Order: sequence, then structure tokens, then C-alpha cells
Amino acid sequence: MLEDLSIIEGEYLRDILHQPQALENSLTSLATSKPLLDIAARLNRGKFHRVVLTGMGSSFHALHPLHLEFISHGFTAAMVETSELVHYQSRLFDPKTLMIAVSQSGQSAEMVRLVQTNHKRCTVIAVTNTHDSPLAKHANAAVLTRAGNEFSVSCKTYVTALMALKWLGDVLCERSLHYTRKELKQACPAVAAYLADWKDYVCSLSQVLKDTRHLFLVGRGASLASAGTGALIVKESDHFPAEGMSSAAFRHGPLEMLGGQTFVLVFAGDAKTRKLNQRLLSDIQREGGRAEIIDKDSTLPCCRIAEHGPGIRQILEILPVQMITLALAAQVGREPGRFELASKVTTTE
Repeated sequence: MLEDLSIIEGEYLRDILHQPQALENSLTSLATSKPLLDIAARLNRGKFHRVVLTGMGSSFHALHPLHLEFISHGFTAAMVETSELVHYQSRLFDPKTLMIAVSQSGQSAEMVRLVQTNHKRCTVIAVTNTHDSPLAKHANAAVLTRAGNEFSVSCKTYVTALMALKWLGDVLCERSLHYTRKELKQACPAVAAYLADWKDYVCSLSQVLKDTRHLFLVGRGASLASAGTGALIVKESDHFPAEGMSSAAFRHGPLEMLGGQTFVLVFAGDAKTRKLNQRLLSDIQREGGRAEIIDKDSTLPCCRIAEHGPGIRQILEILPVQMITLALAAQVGREPGRFELASKVTTTE
């Protein structure tokens, strides 16, 4: 049992614990604008042939739920990393493309390149935490997350981006925003309730993860956002190798890595594939592997998240991974989230 948690009680933890307030600030600030409503009307009249969703890092992973929502609604949508978009898929920059670009800073090297490449050819909606960034200034409409300043690893900016993208999706699909706000309002108290027990979660995870050398995070559908972002923040926070992938992909090879030093975190996800994810958990455990599932009925309290609507599931799913980043750091006695080589804003391609 960990007795001294002071090493992890730094600025990264402060940002994690500030997430409920950041979500509240973001929700309060979300509002429609004439440019945004005009874009929604054009989209639903078939004026755009495609919607391209782009970002880098956690901003890219956050787009998974919206991508699936657009496809379900009947729009032609594609997710493309901004680095690949500007260098290898630049033909997508045309008047028939609606582009949704997500970047917490709005001024990373790839977003600056996107602005230069586009030259106002396609319509751009920016989702960003920085109102005066190159991306926000270039966009035809902007959705601001209002997460506030962030020390290093994306936590506040990630969950508020998820909230903003859920809201933006409902605007563009012309759904009732009254119900959207009602659902999103549940996120703030749900996150606060979970984080109230952060110390207990970190202590229990330090035991669960003991002797772990290989960490996999797996899910399906919208939970690919959590798998991708989760693996990224573990690497950033702890200098610890982690890989995010689909639950199906895990069976295609990585299953061979099961053993005492491998730990698999499974996201139960929504009802459509929940049983498949639960079966993967059972199969891993039957083979003697180490795994836990993030679900409302998880046997491990820190992996148990409240059941809410799909609009906030990914916001809650990332919380146990944040606890993992704290536990891994506490195990080795290092401050989590303090960058040594990287920087908060990536300015070099």
C-alpha cells in the first residue's frame, strides 16, 4: 500500500481534479452562432460531399464518437490525422469538404500547415481551447472549450473537447440542443463523484499493476477514443510503454503477449459490442492473463463508472486511465506529467 502520495501531488494532478469545473465552464460557454447554424443548414441540404475530421494526438482520438455519429446520421465522414491530411490527402481541401479541426492550442505545427494549405478552399469548424490561435482565426466557425490553462498532459482539454464535439455533432445533425445540454450536464457531477476517491484508486491500482511491463488498452466503437488517448497519456505521464487498439485487433497477435508482466484494460463500451468486450476479458483471464474492465459493474472500484448516456461515456472512461498514470508514477517515485523532451505545444513537424 502506498503511504506517501506527495510525489504525484503536483500540477498534473491539479489539472485532473479541476476537470469538473472545466466541464462546467465549457458547457456554460457552448452556444450556437449564425456561421455555425448556416454551416449546419448547408450540410443537411447536401452542399458538402464529405466531412473530414482531423487533429493530432488526443485531439484526433477524441473525434471517434463524432465520426461514428456522422456515419450513423448518413453523412460521408472520414478521420484523418492532420499530418497525413496536409501532406498526402491535400485534394480533400475543396469547397465540397466540411472540415472539423480539433486542437487544444490551435497553433501546433500541423494546424499551422493546415491553415496554409487550405487557403479558405474548404469550410472549417475549429474546436479549440485558444480563441486567438491561427486555427480559430482561420476557421469559418469556432467552438471554444474554455478548459483554462493546462500544465502538460491533456486531461481538462481532452474531456472538454469530448463535450464540445458531442454538442457540435448535435448542432450539425440538427438535433434538439435542450436534450443535449441536459445529458452533458450530468458529466460534471459524475466526474466530481469519481475523483472524490482518487487516493483510494491510486493506492489500489499500485497493487493491481505491480510488476506490469506491458500495458494494452482496448475497446470498440466510440471507446477507441479512450483506448487511443489512454495509451498516449500513459506514455506522456509516466514514460511507460502502452498501446491502444481495438479489442478485435488485440486478438490478432497481441494476445500472444499474455503473461505475468502484461496487463490489459478493456473498455466495455456501449451495448452493441459490450458482450464481445466482456468475452475478451473472460478469455484473457481464463488463459491466466491479467485484465480489468471499465464498466458499471467492474469488480475493481476504480474501474467502475456510472451508467450515463452515450454522450458522456468517453468522458467517464478516461478517468480510470488517469488514475493509472498516477499509480504508475507513484510506484517509481516520479512526478507524473512533467515533460522532459516534449512540450505542451508541438511546433515542429
